[in-house]
Amino acid sequence: MKKVHVFWDNSNIFVGAQAAFRSLGKPFPYAARIDFHNLYRLAVVGRPVGGAFCVGSVPPELAAVWKRLEKATGIVPELFERGAETNREQAVDQALQVHMLRAMTDTDEPGTAILMTGDGAGYLNGVGFHADLERMHKKGWGIEVLSWEVCCNSRMQEWAETVGVFVKLEDYMDQIVFEQSVTNVPKINLKGRPTV
Repeated sequence: MKKVHVFWDNSNIFVGAQAAFRSLGKPFPYAARIDFHNLYRLAVVGRPVGGAFCVGSVPPELAAVWKRLEKATGIVPELFERGAETNREQAVDQALQVHMLRAMTDTDEPGTAILMTGDGAGYLNGVGFHADLERMHKKGWGIEVLSWEVCCNSRMQEWAETVGVFVKLEDYMDQIVFEQSVTNVPKINLKGRPTV
């Protein structure tokens, strides 16, 4: 069985959860929280893991969130400070792309790349997540993209559906997203989760 390699853009997944909450008419989309354990299990589906990487940014008030992610998944997140002038993330996507390219070159046998994001920016210039997934696919890697359809790059989604698997996170929303201090999630049901 091929090993899976997880590449997790936490900011994109979190913002997508808020957008999905909003699209369902939830009154407080900013109360949406990710159940990291269930999301990780949804990505891996019990397969052997060759590597797992998660990136995000570090407003100080999120320290407890990152500790919760590490405890739930065993992944030590790579955190980057936001720009002082823009308050926008700096180099987060690029750091995850470096891990993707390292996995491709440092792994003796192609595995399955599992990308958790929705960001397809830069494709037309040969950069970004989608372009690097195509590089991996050309080298024999299986491709799985887990994303919120409400905010996923449509070109990347269509390509993933054609060459591998696209998992629409909205289908698992009640199992991976909870409302802070209001709801809990059940155990994740992996039956029917497609894999390559």
